[in-house]
Amino acid sequence: MPLLERYLFRQLTIPTLWALAALAALGLLSQSLSGLDIIVDSRQTIWVFIRLTILAMPQLISVLFPVALFIAALITLNRLQTEREITVCFAGGMSRFQVIAPAMRVAVLATLTCLLINLWIQPLSQRAWRDQTAAVRADLASTMIREGDFTHPIPGVTVYAQEVGRSGMIKNLFVNQKTADGADITFNAREARIIRRDGAPVLLMLEGSVQTYTRGQLGYGTFREYGYDLGPLSKDQPARRYKASDRFLHELLFPDMTQQWERDNRTELLAEGHARIASPLYNLAMMSLALAAVIGGGFNRLGYAGRIGAFAAGALFVRILGFGVLAACEESAALNVLQYVVPIGATAWGLRVLYRP
Repeated sequence: MPLLERYLFRQLTIPTLWALAALAALGLLSQSLSGLDIIVDSRQTIWVFIRLTILAMPQLISVLFPVALFIAALITLNRLQTEREITVCFAGGMSRFQVIAPAMRVAVLATLTCLLINLWIQPLSQRAWRDQTAAVRADLASTMIREGDFTHPIPGVTVYAQEVGRSGMIKNLFVNQKTADGADITFNAREARIIRRDGAPVLLMLEGSVQTYTRGQLGYGTFREYGYDLGPLSKDQPARRYKASDRFLHELLFPDMTQQWERDNRTELLAEGHARIASPLYNLAMMSLALAAVIGGGFNRLGYAGRIGAFAAGALFVRILGFGVLAACEESAALNVLQYVVPIGATAWGLRVLYRP
């Protein structure tokens, strides 16, 4: 790669990475706020929160990459044009192809990166995110006991705790259970903790009392330690079904038609599969439009704000149109070809503007 092309490549690559980092930080903030409720309600540690946030990043980066590329390319190319560096490149004997080649190389690298994320990294991270979220929601300590609230984990059982510490220690616990034969059993414990005995969950209560009421007879007793079986509460979780965003490409394009859910959602799976392949092409489209906005017109002493604004509106329209086409493809599999037509058409239009006489 000649020296000037390496210079242009470097000038475009660094702002693209910064723009992607800035947009990813904003998206990460909104993503973390939406997942904060799960952590707070389930009393999970900060490390679980960080893990869930990181696992949500690949899908976010794939969506934001074309936007970051377009913004960085517009800013960089406009600066190079304003400072006459692109003019110097043309005056030095570089062809139009040589001038735009570094920018298109950046776009191709972005396209391959997004394709790698879409085909392998996103399904792996989304599945891990789904598994981690399910584990958090299935945590007995968080679903059965909520500080200061009366909860009913299963019919006939009422639980109340005055305080639940981060270490899992429960203060001033109240448990009331109505049995199938009509008995009423009430436990009060100064402290309690959920542990496992022989692989089964047990609520270990310390320094408490138990009251029973059966057939009109009242019983009372105290204990230093009592293990309350939580087996009925830890029901087997149903088989987890991964959503379209969690699946690999072959699972989307060739769904298992013996499964009822996959038969009912076949068009949605196909739309997601084609979107995984087509969406990286928007990097090429965004770079072509950015190049056309700055280099595709004649010299203007007053600047290029009007032309840049028009192409920015065009890029926004193209991306919104792509999302609309994806939604339409979920209803009709025959429309999936449009997912490729939109980015390829936008790329061709941008290059046509660049190479027009």
